[in-house]
Amino acid sequence: MSRSSHHHPQQNGGHILRAHIASTAARLMAQDGMTDIGLAKKKAARQLGQADFAPLPDNAEVEAELRLYQALYQGDTQPARLRFLREEAAHAMQRLACFNPYLTGSVLDGTAGEHSAIDLLLFADSAKDVEIFLLNEGIAFEHVEPRNDKAEAVLRLTMPDADIHLIIFPHHLERHHFRHRDGRPRERLRLDGLQQLLEAA
Repeated sequence: MSRSSHHHPQQNGGHILRAHIASTAARLMAQDGMTDIGLAKKKAARQLGQADFAPLPDNAEVEAELRLYQALYQGDTQPARLRFLREEAAHAMQRLACFNPYLTGSVLDGTAGEHSAIDLLLFADSAKDVEIFLLNEGIAFEHVEPRNDKAEAVLRLTMPDADIHLIIFPHHLERHHFRHRDGRPRERLRLDGLQQLLEAA
């Protein structure tokens, strides 16, 4: 038996397990409102009885399963929710125009659901400038832990219908190409691009 044929069944089994974990993680995100793909994958693996070192799918696999789940089971509600979140993002970006806002995350890539937050990238001389702006506008906020080590701060605005995360970076990083944890480029969109997206939908 050749080396490649000897390992094929194990590789195939690993692929099947990854697919099961990806679909379970997608269901957790769609139904339970989990927004952290990494945590969703780990919880899915535990639910399937796998050890901590089980072969986990990459984020792109989970996102593909999430799109499929939404199309199959949430086709009557998810598109309307996505449009609402994009409209709310556009309003917020208009209000925060002085900080060069960009939309990113699930509201941009189309996988946002009932529990998703709106993620906006802001670029400022200091995070304090954003805080002072919000205070002057009478907008309440709280600090949350940044997931990107280049971010100066992340402020959460708790709104009646959706939370907004303001991820604040220094001005000089506006041209920086941000990436997901798995290395894929992180898409982002200016207000004019978002408005075109809304008009085309």
